[in-house]
Amino acid sequence: MNDIDGAVFEEPWQARAFAIAVALHERGVYDWSEWTEMLGARIATADAPGDGDAGSYYRNWLNALEAMLVEKGVTTAGETARWREAWRRAATRTAHGTPTEVQSEDF
Repeated sequence: MNDIDGAVFEEPWQARAFAIAVALHERGVYDWSEWTEMLGARIATADAPGDGDAGSYYRNWLNALEAMLVEKGVTTAGETARWREAWRRAATRTAHGTPTEVQSEDF
């Protein structure tokens, strides 16, 4: 996860989000131009005054990826929110240093 000049990704989830976005493009779910437009729009929104997002590039990447999957009909906004909340619950109950796993009770 490093290049010659330093870390490319600060955390493993960032590398996974990047890889998923590239893989979905390679499978034809969306064109790269659609992706860059969606990501650019998300970054512009996050940079707007009053937006609560800290402006993390890969947080924007993840939000754009979720929006693209909804736009393309791969999932729904409700299903995305459901899984986001399940992961939040799983992370809350998981001890530090232990892999986080979503369980049925997280839904």
